Amino acid sequence: MADGVEFRHRGLARLFREEWFLAISVLTSLAVLGFEGAVFEQLSDPFWLGFVFFTLFAAVLGSALSVVRHADHLAEELGEPYGTLILTLAITSIEVMAISAVMIHGENNPTLARDTLFAVIMIILNGMVGLSLLFGAWRRPEQFHNMQGANAYLGVIVPLATLSLIMPSFLHTPGGPHPSAPRQIVLGVISIGLYGIFLMLQAGRHHSYFAEESEPSVAQENGSGARSIWLHTALLFAYMLPVVYLVEQLARPIDYVIETLHAPAAFGGVVMAVLVATPEAISAVRASISNHLQRSINIFLGSVLSTIGLTVPAMLAISYIVGRPVTLGVEGYDLVMLVLTLAVSIITFSSGRTHVMQGAVHLVLFLAYVLLIFQR
Repeated sequence: MADGVEFRHRGLARLFREEWFLAISVLTSLAVLGFEGAVFEQLSDPFWLGFVFFTLFAAVLGSALSVVRHADHLAEELGEPYGTLILTLAITSIEVMAISAVMIHGENNPTLARDTLFAVIMIILNGMVGLSLLFGAWRRPEQFHNMQGANAYLGVIVPLATLSLIMPSFLHTPGGPHPSAPRQIVLGVISIGLYGIFLMLQAGRHHSYFAEESEPSVAQENGSGARSIWLHTALLFAYMLPVVYLVEQLARPIDYVIETLHAPAAFGGVVMAVLVATPEAISAVRASISNHLQRSINIFLGSVLSTIGLTVPAMLAISYIVGRPVTLGVEGYDLVMLVLTLAVSIITFSSGRTHVMQGAVHLVLFLAYVLLIFQR
């Protein structure tokens, strides 16, 4: 009996040591909630503005990284593609909450959703893919993945990206660049419909497309892992709860920088994209270094797909509810970069094997995107 109590105490002590950031996230939320006026009244002070912004950003990012950590544990317990599916849906939920907060609380920024979507695609399909392929292939001549899975992802990403971010640039209406209500409904239904069909394919009869050929059926082999699954699921949601509040507060300094300091309108989108992409980038690069390229592909292509398939309908719905129009079509060199990125991604994953050169090409495209940000 005493041994059992001691074992539980050691288990709780280990849990507290591993989940210390949850306390920081909760305390940060309580501090902002209790002293909201004092926190945001002095944003005109540059030092205080920087402190508030980086504190909230670090709290949200740290919570998102913890979400990824528990999603990784779930991936080990459940196997692919269910683990990365949980990860991408959780991170996409954070993205939707972040964009919604900035849209609702600041002045109308119709290009925020578009800038965020474009930034996420550039960061993931160029930066994240480049790093994953480069580091993964550094110690080995080639890495292999399930070509059918990658083709399934890209077969949905390309049409959704085209309909959401390219086609609107060529559809001019009397109301300006904002999509009309019927077009919003059609685009939302198409996005949700295609993504829903993809999920049925991924979790149903074709789940083998998204699993490594040598991957065992983890869930069947580890029947005693039910308790671990529930624990990691509970902690995943526990970390997401403070994010719901903190990301709404992060919108205030972002709005101040854009509206008062006249920063580029794309600033908010880039910040949100970094919040979304960084946790998944770390997980994807780690998987690739461990020679689990298929899991890495499931993370970055799944993230892009869920971002377009879920964020676009969510933003269109919020735009209609709050009465703030959105602009979706990218223009100029952004349009060129998007088309080039999609084309190179198709070539990269068309053979079922990757090497160092492909990673270098994607990183060059990411560098070009970063440089073009300063040309706005």
